[in-house]
Amino acid sequence: MNAPLKHDPHKTSFYITDALYEEIIADFSNWQRDDLVIQDLAERDLFRSLLEHEARLLDQDRLEDWLTLFTPECVYWLPSTPNGGDPRKEIAITFDDRRRLEDRVYRLRTGYAWSQKPKSRTVRLVTNVEVFDTGRADVRMVRSNVMIAEFRGFETRCLYAWCGHRYVKQDGKWMIAARQLNLIDCDQCIRNPSIVL
Repeated sequence: MNAPLKHDPHKTSFYITDALYEEIIADFSNWQRDDLVIQDLAERDLFRSLLEHEARLLDQDRLEDWLTLFTPECVYWLPSTPNGGDPRKEIAITFDDRRRLEDRVYRLRTGYAWSQKPKSRTVRLVTNVEVFDTGRADVRMVRSNVMIAEFRGFETRCLYAWCGHRYVKQDGKWMIAARQLNLIDCDQCIRNPSIVL
């Protein structure tokens, strides 16, 4: 059972501390090692199913439901460097906490997000799912390849990336504590990413 939070992550970013940055950097460094790959097909299928569910919610514009997949104290990170780097020292395309994620969804729902007039239609493909051991039974790192096809205003564009998720088990349910989307052209002009990538 988890202890109640002392602060409300929907209102403050109290948990974005140096300790959290250190944890993020450690979790997303040197984790994609062959000796850490979990070979159990049932476990890999479980996480593949979680990733596919997340992709479907985003494609169906069910952003409020998508937010429920995350822990209260979460991070959503799109690095602007090919190797992820350190979000304290490098500009990120996005580095959102829970409050900022909720703000992003709220803004898209106001009807005043002009970058989404007309609204984008998307299809996400999730492949090459691998699950990695972290040394803890309640934490898993998951890697997948992602293609996002976006149609908006008579134009279709495709974004290609690999994605890292840190899942934690809370109250018997796997939740996303951190999500890092690594666009292959992250250091180029990717225009306005007005959709949730």
